[in-house]
Amino acid sequence: MTSKDAAIRFMTPDDVAVVAAIEKSATPFPWTESIFRGCLKVGFVCRVVELHKAVIGFAILSHGAGEGHILNLGVKPEYQRRGFGRRLLRALIDDARRLDLATLFLEVRVSNARAIALYNDEGFNEIGVRQGYYPAHSGREDALVFARELTPQE
Repeated sequence: MTSKDAAIRFMTPDDVAVVAAIEKSATPFPWTESIFRGCLKVGFVCRVVELHKAVIGFAILSHGAGEGHILNLGVKPEYQRRGFGRRLLRALIDDARRLDLATLFLEVRVSNARAIALYNDEGFNEIGVRQGYYPAHSGREDALVFARELTPQE
């Protein structure tokens, strides 16, 4: 199955437990259910991708002052590398345009080569490094900071 078989929709509170479980399966330092619930509560753009009515991925976008920040994006490990993450990312980019945001930002672990390749491929540019930004099994890991300028006609 490919990402073309999937549907992207807004996250609801009923999705939070599944989303948190996906996060736990996909990353060594996962967000908690309460963090996801907080994102919904404050009005962040929260999306899920469904395959045959089962949630298999999610993405979170905060926004304000004409800028957006992709806070989190994850796909169940068994569905990675099939285009679901790209579909979620593109959905957030479309949401950002609808919100008239000029720029999108995100951070990514320096060790996450697949995500870095995706962001480069989707028009994001590395603009900096945050030293020791992420927890790691042995200390802290740096984050690359990426940005993408948005234009309405894209």
